[in-house]
Parts: sequence; structure tokens; C-alpha cells
Amino acid sequence: MIQVKVITKNASNKLIFEEGKPWLKLKISAVPEKGKANAAIIEFLSKSLKISKSQIRIVQGETSNQKKIEIQSPTPHQILKSLQEQL
Repeated sequence: MIQVKVITKNASNKLIFEEGKPWLKLKISAVPEKGKANAAIIEFLSKSLKISKSQIRIVQGETSNQKKIEIQSPTPHQILKSLQEQL
């Protein structure tokens, strides 16, 4: 499970690590309406982690900019390694 703080309507999709924060910041180009931002988050993480979208689920915060996301397939070490490559 990872925690992300989402910032929408950006020029590009990108993941940012802020030292000392309990979450990752995720900048997404999609707008937060009709699930577009949530779909973009899942798409971005799916491509970044090289896993199926069905293995990623927003478990908390569907209508909030702070979300808890469950990633089912890789080990925590693999998730961390893949996410670090995106930073």
C-alpha cells in the first residue's frame, strides 16, 4: 500500500519524493472529473511498474487528492525499485 498526494492538471505525469513526507507526490495531467484523474493515476503506475492495471486499486480517497493505493503483484522491494527509477 502506498500513499500519494495527487496534483492534477499538470503539463506531464511525474512522481516526486519529498524528504520526510509520508507520501509520494504524483503530478497528473488529467482533470479531476468523472474519474479521469484516477484512471490516469492507475495508467501511470501501471506503466511505471510494468504491471497490469487490474493489479492497482485506489482503496481510499477516490474523490480526494490524498489517496491510498494498493498494488497487488510485485514485492514491496520491486515496487520501491520501480518507483525510484521514476524519481
